[in-house]
Amino acid sequence: MLENRCINNQDSFHNSFLFSKDNMNRLKDLMIDEEIAKDSCLFNEGDCADSLYYIKEGSVKLSKVTDDGKDLTLYYFQAGDLFGDFGDMPSLHQTFSAIATCDCKIGVLNKEDVELAIWQNSDLGIDFINWVSHMNRFTQLKLRDLMFFGKLGALASTLIRIANTFGQEVGDATYIPEKFTNNELASMIGSTRETVNRMLSQLKKEDVVQYKNGKLVILDIEYLRQICHCEGCPKHICRL
Repeated sequence: MLENRCINNQDSFHNSFLFSKDNMNRLKDLMIDEEIAKDSCLFNEGDCADSLYYIKEGSVKLSKVTDDGKDLTLYYFQAGDLFGDFGDMPSLHQTFSAIATCDCKIGVLNKEDVELAIWQNSDLGIDFINWVSHMNRFTQLKLRDLMFFGKLGALASTLIRIANTFGQEVGDATYIPEKFTNNELASMIGSTRETVNRMLSQLKKEDVVQYKNGKLVILDIEYLRQICHCEGCPKHICRL
């Protein structure tokens, strides 16, 4: 299960690729390292948002509980990813809780330090604009997938994102070496385990997916793309 291990796929994309090597090194020089144990909170929803976070080792999920009590996990960040709510309002608060899915090493960037670095290096500011734009598009497309095409569309898009993040091509099929429980899939689409059970059973009957030794195998990814009206986004956008 993803909860019990770190994301460690060398073929997956991290969002800090938008920073030049020099600017990434500038940011790393400003970071204060923190060790976060598995299942510990890096921050909670409602905490003051005065920092950015860079994952040096491990992976972190960002989750919140909806008004009807469902757990929604909108992001899984991995080594090389930069994340955090970060704005110009002094009263800005975190909109999610960040939980380590394994033991992590996190580089914490203070808002004031980042602002000074941008003032001193205008090209760093351009990189930040590109990063913010990327994260906005990433979020917008995730919300599109979750809201516009029903729960089946949300599940289909999530399976595609899992395939892009972890998938191994085996002939015409895509094998997912990581094990995902139906509870985990439900939390990614804001649904219930029972609903995910029904949808996966239907997809298995239609020979779209199957399970091999408890691991998911996607047999017809094009069918999943049709369900969620896939726009063909690049993999650094269409990922967990």
